[in-house]
Amino acid sequence: MGFLATTTVRSTSWPITVGAEGIAAAQFARCGFDVLVQAGRDKPWYDLLVTRAGSLLKISVKASDDGEWRLTSGYARSDQSTSGAAFDLRNAIDRWQASYGSRTVCCLVQFSGVGIDEMPRIYLALPGEVAQMMRETANHIGRCAVCERYERTLPDGSPQWEALPSDWRFSPQRIEYLLAENAAKLPSAFGAAGQNGAVGREPSREIVLH
Repeated sequence: MGFLATTTVRSTSWPITVGAEGIAAAQFARCGFDVLVQAGRDKPWYDLLVTRAGSLLKISVKASDDGEWRLTSGYARSDQSTSGAAFDLRNAIDRWQASYGSRTVCCLVQFSGVGIDEMPRIYLALPGEVAQMMRETANHIGRCAVCERYERTLPDGSPQWEALPSDWRFSPQRIEYLLAENAAKLPSAFGAAGQNGAVGREPSREIVLH
């Protein structure tokens, strides 16, 4: 049974999105990766390719400046039985997760409360981890979003704060974990590219940062 809730969507501004991609690219480069940045708006499901010593990850960068990431807005299906005001959140989350290809990592960049001279908070997670977090948030507070921090009410009526796992924070250790999790999915990142003619879908244009 799906859970239903009304959803208000406020899109993240294009400059914030571009800035988040640049910051993410710089952070991966600082960790010793070669970074391929896809330019333009017509992209596949990822924004960056990061490679090092034959290892590869496809990075989907999502920016926010209000404490949450509304990732399923394009996947929600209107429920006709409720005059189009509600969405089947479970199916929306499943469709969002299914839209990602292999070796993909979600990079969540948060600008809320960040000064102009400070770095935004960055989190790294597999699409499956992000989808599970959205399911829990929808169950707890009826919102189809990834919230950096939110308050929910326990069955006994007491409040409890939930937050993203601390080990999702951007770090060399987190990247190594994600590389290990993805290592068995393809025998070789570049071998798969040669077999299929491209890595993932055909990018419009790539800029290589060293």
